[in-house]
Amino acid sequence: MTEYGRGPGSEPWHPEDPLYGDGGWGEQQAQTGQQSPYGGQPQQYPEQQAQQGYGDWSNGGQSSYGGGQPQYDQYGHQHPEPQYDQYGQQQYDQHAYGGQQQYDQQYAPQAQPQQGYDNGGWGSGAHPQAHYPADPSDPYGQQAGGYGAEQPDFYGTPEAYPPPEPPTRRRAEPEPQRTDWDPGPDEGEHAFFAGGDADEDEDAPGDGRGGREDRRTRGGGKPKKRRSGCACLVVCLVLGGGVAGIGYFGYQFYQDRFGAAPDYAGGGNGEQVTVTIPKGAGGSTIGQELKRQGVVKSVDAFIAAQQSNPRGKSIQDGVYTLQKEMSADSAVELLLSPKSRSNLIIAEGKRNADVYKLIDKRLEVKDGTTAKVAKSEYKSLGLPDWALNHKDVKDPLEGFLYPSSYSAAKGQKPEDVLKQMVARASEQYEKIGLEAKAEGLGLEGPWELLTAASLVQAEGKTHDDFRKMAEVIYNRLKESNTETNQELQFDSTFNYLMGQSKIHISESEINSNKDPYNTYTNKGLPPGPIGNPGEEALQAALNPTQDGWLYFVATDGLKKTEFAKTHDEFLKLKDKFDASSGN
Repeated sequence: MTEYGRGPGSEPWHPEDPLYGDGGWGEQQAQTGQQSPYGGQPQQYPEQQAQQGYGDWSNGGQSSYGGGQPQYDQYGHQHPEPQYDQYGQQQYDQHAYGGQQQYDQQYAPQAQPQQGYDNGGWGSGAHPQAHYPADPSDPYGQQAGGYGAEQPDFYGTPEAYPPPEPPTRRRAEPEPQRTDWDPGPDEGEHAFFAGGDADEDEDAPGDGRGGREDRRTRGGGKPKKRRSGCACLVVCLVLGGGVAGIGYFGYQFYQDRFGAAPDYAGGGNGEQVTVTIPKGAGGSTIGQELKRQGVVKSVDAFIAAQQSNPRGKSIQDGVYTLQKEMSADSAVELLLSPKSRSNLIIAEGKRNADVYKLIDKRLEVKDGTTAKVAKSEYKSLGLPDWALNHKDVKDPLEGFLYPSSYSAAKGQKPEDVLKQMVARASEQYEKIGLEAKAEGLGLEGPWELLTAASLVQAEGKTHDDFRKMAEVIYNRLKESNTETNQELQFDSTFNYLMGQSKIHISESEINSNKDPYNTYTNKGLPPGPIGNPGEEALQAALNPTQDGWLYFVATDGLKKTEFAKTHDEFLKLKDKFDASSGN
């Protein structure tokens, strides 16, 4: 721009500019020694303009510039005929460049008072200042110098307008930058969190600037939708819940892998509970049962306490009375203490009749209940085949209520307790090879071997007595036995028959009873076991001595048993017994 009108504009000033090297409007801008920029006509100097004048009366006042011929650009569009003022500055039709109308309106009034010739073109006596051609490569070379001082550079200051461009290359006026810059979604603040209140404050009237929606509308884009506070709250809650969930499961994972196992403190809350520990149960099984009953808080805590206790692996199966909410260490200590055991303990040599009474008492049922169940349901309690269908047997379960410790508490059924005992006996008998070794001892199967073991248990006092007693039984059963003629003559069988335990039995009483269990009047073994032998008696029956023992006498009537090989030796032992008993 010049102060008198629009100039031809400047060339692009940077090599990367898409218009760099362009020759001006329609590549018609003149260079040094090339075509004049004035519509292709030679440039006229002021002196020549003064001589030629600004209108020819002979041709009707047609301007001498341009030759009266229309000008065309490289695209075939006709340029409007240029007009020049008295100073040789080209005037442009306001309608030709409507895009720059604001500049024509601004500077058009200035051209009117500067006309050098008024009143029909007659001079006023003031000669216009001479204009010299500027360098065509200089886009601002045609600006007139100031009067009395150097004219300022209208494009060299930050506040200046950009240099004019041809209409086809003009760009939209850039949006003015705001000093109170607010970061948008691409500048650090997510647009989602730009709440409605903040937008309303920015768009409030009277602040001298349009709202965000107005600015985006003017820029050609769609106005941005506002997010409400409820949406932000929902997102925050969802994200917060996700973080909380991850934290919770992460904590649980850490506790399971690296943290201490949950555990109660103290010795319990005073509420007793009965816990049954099955046979062969390990730490994990015991811990699960204790946790199920509410004794310990976690299985891992119990396992850790059991492993840290030197006697932890010696916990026996059975029934225990514990308390709820015990620490794992306290639970282990109590399981190792005999005071906590609620088991029914069956002693070695106990007869079934006595065992039934113990079960009734422990289960708190009516006396005789267990005996009735045993008599009516013995076939369904798990007896092996070789223990069934024997003649004259008083109790088919005799010998199968194996001496051990069993879980028996109020609420249990008698048949359940009996099944435990039969299963334990069958397991032990199979373990020691009772069925396979019977024939080698001259017996007819495991049933007779079990019966012999019950006699050893009833008559013997110590482990050494057991083996000698077993040899006595086997020697008397031999057909070659002429001393007793295969009669065992054991008081224990008569006592079993009578349901008693006497030491002093008269000969008349014994000899008068012909019951199959009376070994004084019947040869061979009784029909079945007379009690429940323990492990030592069983082992002794399997491994008797080989010393030739045939007689024995409890010389003190209680704990001391002496053995003899001949009848004479037996009589001496009998006299010794009579002396000790006062007979």
